[in-house]
Amino acid sequence: MTHIAFLGTGLLGAALAEAAAKRGDQVTVWNRTLEKARTLAPLGVRVAPTPADAVRDATRVHLVLKDDAVVEHVIAALRPGLGPDAIILDHTTTQPALTAERSQRLNAAGVRYLHCPVFIGPAAARAGTGTILVSGPRRLFESAKGDLAPMATRVEYLGERPDLAAVYKLCGNAFIIGITAVLADVLTVAAGADVPPKDALRILEQFNLSTFIAGRGANMAAADYTASFELAMARKDVRLMTETAGSRPLAALPAIAARMDALIASGHGAEDMAVIGEAVAVGGRTAK
Repeated sequence: MTHIAFLGTGLLGAALAEAAAKRGDQVTVWNRTLEKARTLAPLGVRVAPTPADAVRDATRVHLVLKDDAVVEHVIAALRPGLGPDAIILDHTTTQPALTAERSQRLNAAGVRYLHCPVFIGPAAARAGTGTILVSGPRRLFESAKGDLAPMATRVEYLGERPDLAAVYKLCGNAFIIGITAVLADVLTVAAGADVPPKDALRILEQFNLSTFIAGRGANMAAADYTASFELAMARKDVRLMTETAGSRPLAALPAIAARMDALIASGHGAEDMAVIGEAVAVGGRTAK
């Protein structure tokens, strides 16, 4: 039986700990608010009073925390109980530069630390599905991959660069958040024209969104703004959208309009609307 610890039992951490307990692992948990951790006790999970107590004798320590500051605080608190062969698997979404510094500092000090952010929700965590991204020392990944495999459908090692998983995690969440905001605006525009939201979603049947993203994304990455949908015309359409929404609040379109206006004022109106990604500065071009 493997003895593992989960520090942080919010929605995701609790679900991961629950799944591990049901797989037969010996699980100890800690959470700043102990009442949250105690909900796992009926599964045979031990609730520890401190981070150091939680990790004592654990071979694997999973962190599922809020941010970099909390990660640093909890690691400092757990180190008195951490065994020399234990590995810290940090699933927290964190700032890339701080992640790189933390990984290098801890591993140089003999603390086995690997950043492993996830694209997993609570339901997926209980089912052992979703994706785990990993970056950092290969030797640590090789020692941990067998333990990570039951937690997700896919475990992808991105290489030794310690901040790369953090970067990809933020990029993925930017997709999720951005698409959610635009989806809210689509439904708001529809509501402004008295179209039921479920009917407005039928527009997704008319084109392949993933193909569009891949195509425009490739153009942005290559700084190829050969026009197929001119920025000036796209800006006119955004005006029509906001007019149709009326006084209803919009999540993304006002910021998009402001960026378009700045680019048009800088002379980019006749280029493809992909020029909105000019700030990427790939191919020698820079934002105006």
